[in-house]
Amino acid sequence: MAGHIINGNSTIPRVGDEEEGVGQLVLDLQEKGTNFVLLKKTPQILELQTILKDRTTNHSDFVFNADRLMRLVIEEGLNHLPFTEHTVTTPTGFRYEGIQFNRGNCGVSLCRSGEAMEVSLRQCCRCIRIGKILIGDEQKVLYARLLPDINSRRVLLLYPTIGSGTTVCKAIEVLKEARVPDENIYLVALFISPTGLKNITRKYPYITVVASDITSLYPNHFSTSYFGAV
Repeated sequence: MAGHIINGNSTIPRVGDEEEGVGQLVLDLQEKGTNFVLLKKTPQILELQTILKDRTTNHSDFVFNADRLMRLVIEEGLNHLPFTEHTVTTPTGFRYEGIQFNRGNCGVSLCRSGEAMEVSLRQCCRCIRIGKILIGDEQKVLYARLLPDINSRRVLLLYPTIGSGTTVCKAIEVLKEARVPDENIYLVALFISPTGLKNITRKYPYITVVASDITSLYPNHFSTSYFGAV
């Protein structure tokens, strides 16, 4: 199991006053060995989060900044996929001891908002294959298109904003029904509420969760703001 990573440097992230109990939640996850990865709170990350949470942000600015943040979160998620050492020869004839990520990764987007993250994933992994899961009212699975060999792949589960975590838990259940091991599931999100994080990791403690922020003030209008009003 990969080590617990907080804020990129093993320190508890700074949280707002509304996030009472978040610090303890992070400590609890650390003690349980849950692999929870939170982006480092750089000024760039904080500005992107501020723009996305601002109700006055227009559609164009929202999409532009959401794409930037999604790219950063996905790149961090990729950092935790398995790799092997790989040696190459440079144009000047020198040997370079590098790495190569293992083959067999794929994405699964949770419709509708998760589809916004597909472009960012393909920008990082040009030929990656992406499946889809659509969950409707009362947590009914309306549609699931998964790769036939998904049980042998590492899965990046894409969902930008997580509230209660109920929908994500249902999606993970679908993946497990397809025989995907917990340790091969990487949940990638922009914002996750403390309640959602607790519910998901309590039920599935061996998945990897990557997010930019733990907050109850997540933009629950994400789909409308990103895709436009239906």
